[in-house]
Amino acid sequence: MGGTIAKLARAGHNVLLLDMTNGEPTPFGDPETRAREAAAAATILGVNRRQLGLPNRTVEHTIAARHAVAGVIREHQASILFCPHPDDAHPDHRAVTRIVEDARFDAKLTRMQLPGEPIYPKWLFHYYCSHLRAAPSPSFLIDVTGFEETKRRAILAYESQFVRNPRNTGVVKWLDAALTYFGSRIGTAAAEPFHAPEPLGLGGVDGLVM
Repeated sequence: MGGTIAKLARAGHNVLLLDMTNGEPTPFGDPETRAREAAAAATILGVNRRQLGLPNRTVEHTIAARHAVAGVIREHQASILFCPHPDDAHPDHRAVTRIVEDARFDAKLTRMQLPGEPIYPKWLFHYYCSHLRAAPSPSFLIDVTGFEETKRRAILAYESQFVRNPRNTGVVKWLDAALTYFGSRIGTAAAEPFHAPEPLGLGGVDGLVM
């Protein structure tokens, strides 16, 4: 959802990327390299970034993890949350989604000993980063026309993952293709798909792209 992130930041939203883990180990990376790459990508997108420090590859849906995320939600006063789509082959992704969904609830509790003021984020959406060979069936698409190159540059900032690793060099091409495909579904040059687990309310039809 890099195009959407860049578009939200450009529109003046205070966007925070929360890295649940440091992403390591990987074949061509290390914690220091990944931290530099993540910082570079955040700069390109124009957003802030934090790392929670959960153990990569063994993320678990625990009370401690829920409360840690709830604390970040409260400190940031997040009104909208994005997390991975729950249908996924990656155990970390599934665990993260459970953590974030429950942390949304925990963040509103007034007697929780957490930093920041209680808040219940109004919306929670799923983005698609699935390790399943499945085609997304999104609830809505966001027009990201004009942000394609920003997204591409942010992805390529992770050089250890998408430049040096020969298994992943094709990722940027299929992400470009996905932008074009989903854009074609709503009559724009580029779009990104999202799933809404709760109904969306529209005040009218004037804001619809197509």
